[in-house]
Amino acid sequence: MKFSELLEIVGSRPVFTSALLRVGDVDPVAIASQLSRWVASGRLVSLRRGVYAVAKPYRAREPHAFEVANTLVRPSYVSLESALAFHGLIPEAVYVTTSVTTARTSRFDTPLGSFDYRHISPALMWGYTEERLAAHASHTALVARPEKALLDLVHLRPGADSDAFLRQLRLDRLESVDAALLVEYAERSGKPKLLRAARRVARMVDERSDEWREL
Repeated sequence: MKFSELLEIVGSRPVFTSALLRVGDVDPVAIASQLSRWVASGRLVSLRRGVYAVAKPYRAREPHAFEVANTLVRPSYVSLESALAFHGLIPEAVYVTTSVTTARTSRFDTPLGSFDYRHISPALMWGYTEERLAAHASHTALVARPEKALLDLVHLRPGADSDAFLRQLRLDRLESVDAALLVEYAERSGKPKLLRAARRVARMVDERSDEWREL
């Protein structure tokens, strides 16, 4: 395979897996060897075993961190602080892209950024949507809804259902949180910790609504 042929197959994808090239009657050993040569020559960047990025001079566009996150570990979706920041719920800048996955907890530091993955059970692998990341419709990634991102955070942090923890998050744009959906998600999880947190956040939403009405 020529590099020009690879670029045609990859298309506008800035990040891809080697499985994309193993479709049809191909020699997987030859494919692996060719990928290694392109990495060595600087045409590709190896992000982890079986996951590659087209090097900057050759890529059709710059990758979004969420696209990289979805591709590095499958199945996964962006959640926790990264999703909360994406939805405008926390003020802090997030420098590590955080996701949840049914695979093991892991971290990858790559030339395209750092990516953390936290393990959750398959029973909690829901509450995400395909979000558009740019004006082009094909630039999308799986991202937790704001309510699920908050519950994922509570689930994975000790003591995160406390009123003190939830208030120290300094949640912005609480009007964008669907309190009823948050409680519904917590009930669906079957976890008392999440239900306690959801009810506390629902009260915070009500408090903020009262403040807006007084203005």
